[in-house]
Amino acid sequence: MTRLSVNVNKIALLRNSRDHGVPDPLQFALDCERFGADGITVHPRPDARHIRTDDVRVLRQSLRTELNVEGNPMESSFMDLVLEVRPAQATLVPDHPLQKTSDHGWDLDQDGNRLRPLIQQLCAAGIRVSIFIDPNPRHAEQAAELGAQAVELYTEGYARCYESKMEAKNGIEPYLATYQRALDCNLLVNAGHDLNLSNLAFLHTQLPLLHEVSIGHALVADALYLGLENTVRLYRRALDRKPFS
Repeated sequence: MTRLSVNVNKIALLRNSRDHGVPDPLQFALDCERFGADGITVHPRPDARHIRTDDVRVLRQSLRTELNVEGNPMESSFMDLVLEVRPAQATLVPDHPLQKTSDHGWDLDQDGNRLRPLIQQLCAAGIRVSIFIDPNPRHAEQAAELGAQAVELYTEGYARCYESKMEAKNGIEPYLATYQRALDCNLLVNAGHDLNLSNLAFLHTQLPLLHEVSIGHALVADALYLGLENTVRLYRRALDRKPFS
């Protein structure tokens, strides 16, 4: 069964716009668990514009499901935090501190040698390492060679193609090839970015052995209209559909 990990950054961003601690990212995360989420994702950034280091510590102590912490391991503050709290998974992304959101995967030809010792550190601490990659089978091979246990497919390109139903099949092809190569390399395959209730079910029917999807922005936006409990269950239902014959 593909896991649903809910990214709670947007809740923290809203909280940070006032000084009253409302809404509470911890309570939101616990409610997501209660309504059927399989994990919680956070992406602390150096400017603390949404999730803060103290949030990560509290979530780690309180969650019953897995915590996935995303970030750039080239930032020493990220490595220090992850090695302190020891989440179930660390997803390594090549974010620049000024980026609004993740918008590309690693260039492992350029960054692989710098990532290797960091991956080894995290693995030695018992943390599953996932590398954020663009859809390219070579990247999956490189991630496995570096010692990662998982890759996360950056799915913005798929989401853009899916908006045009005529392009959906073509848009999935590079993801399918990368997914298959990752499985051949004994990697877990995660996916995330711009996934929503419109495009999630088709992605899952094409990549049925996905280990996890990480969804935040769309899920939080849907919850404003549909309610959180209903929204989590709708996302969970999209992942439970049987593949097309």
